[in-house]
Amino acid sequence: MTTGKNIGYIRVSTADQNTARQLEGVALDRVFEDKASGGTTNRPAWKDCLAFIREGDVLHVHSIDRLARNLQDLLSILTTLTASGVTVRFHKEALEFNGQDSPFQRLQLQLIGAVAEFERAMIKERQKEGIAIAKSAGKYKGRKPSLDGAQVAEVRRRLESGEKVAALAREYGVSRQTLYESLRRQTARLGQR
Repeated sequence: MTTGKNIGYIRVSTADQNTARQLEGVALDRVFEDKASGGTTNRPAWKDCLAFIREGDVLHVHSIDRLARNLQDLLSILTTLTASGVTVRFHKEALEFNGQDSPFQRLQLQLIGAVAEFERAMIKERQKEGIAIAKSAGKYKGRKPSLDGAQVAEVRRRLESGEKVAALAREYGVSRQTLYESLRRQTARLGQR
């Protein structure tokens, strides 16, 4: 009988965040690393990890929030992996899931996932409150528009002359939705004058 591989999955949200502390000192045969939001399971290295991992392997993850940001995704991932004979080990929480669905393991997972969701909701709520306070004090201006007024006027003129939205969006390096939204905002501002 062959022993499975020890596979590491590491994720940080932004390119400037450091991954060094994740899985430090854990002997791994292969590591997959994402620099992407955990709000989705559609991450390049995660997809590669899923394609690589096999029955008998152990997936090592620093903490639950590095793998999934909501309970539904977490349960789905764990169910799929453990049903395929993969063991999932979360080092920070000292939890291991291996397909032997014990009620206590499931309860722990659900409690930890629920607490993580609650913490994220509280962070978002505090962020909203902070933005509202900054706006009322005149200190928050929001994100800089993707297109300035002159660019939007140029796009509008070119659209009226028959050019395609998709081509203009590519040229200006924005999505079609951003182009439409910029045009809508400019129309609204012009209507208020």
